Amino acid sequence: MTDSLSGPEPEPRKTSDGTDGTDSAARAGANSAGSPAEPAGALADSMAAAARRAGFSPAADGEPISGHALLAAMGGIRGLVEAVLPGLVFLVTYTLTRELIPSLIAPVIIGVIFFALRLARKQTVTQAVGGLVGIGLSAVLALFTGRAEDFYLPGFWTNGVYGAALLVSALICWPLIGVAVGFLMGEQLAWRADPSKRRVLTILTFMWAGLFILRLAVQLPLYYAGNVEWLGATKLLMGIPLYAPLLVVSWLMVRSVYAATAAQRPML
Repeated sequence: MTDSLSGPEPEPRKTSDGTDGTDSAARAGANSAGSPAEPAGALADSMAAAARRAGFSPAADGEPISGHALLAAMGGIRGLVEAVLPGLVFLVTYTLTRELIPSLIAPVIIGVIFFALRLARKQTVTQAVGGLVGIGLSAVLALFTGRAEDFYLPGFWTNGVYGAALLVSALICWPLIGVAVGFLMGEQLAWRADPSKRRVLTILTFMWAGLFILRLAVQLPLYYAGNVEWLGATKLLMGIPLYAPLLVVSWLMVRSVYAATAAQRPML
């Protein structure tokens, strides 16, 4: 997994009317200039986008779980490569050369290539830009301190912020996974009135918080020990290999609780 809840950014999913599947009522309110619904519509769109980036959009569409659908939720092959390759190139280059400058230049070049390819093909460049900015920041930090392990500092900050935010939100009974999924499903905060949904979405929020906290617990001691090789290896192993199974579990749980609720709804 990447060091954010969003992970690799999937392409927007289109509905039959050509929209991206966000809540139409919220969007209609957002289109009323100067109306009180405008900030609410913007919030709905942003929260739905966050849930979609986390891979929950197939749950809303009711598609069966498949390797293809899971891969699409993680941004496809290109998204996986863009997420993994820069860090892998840095680790391999530093392990082989023990030279900081070439090890920092290599992933930056990879990031620039990804950005240029998307730009040349007139594709969405948001993920490539985000990756390039992250790589650049990591490289600048490591170059400034002269310590190769500081290449991984931004990842610690990201894990810390996401882990803390998710954990606190679950503890105060406003789980962020629930907020994002609720807006994606078009019910905003109505899920809070359903004990089953609230329980499942709270559990999921604790699970995602646990992923980020686990990363810090494993990787921070390696950082302070200056063990760049094991730090880089654990970062890769605790990325996509942990993100993908948790995404599947989340997908199953969200689909299950929403399907059960729909089945219990009385027929008119």
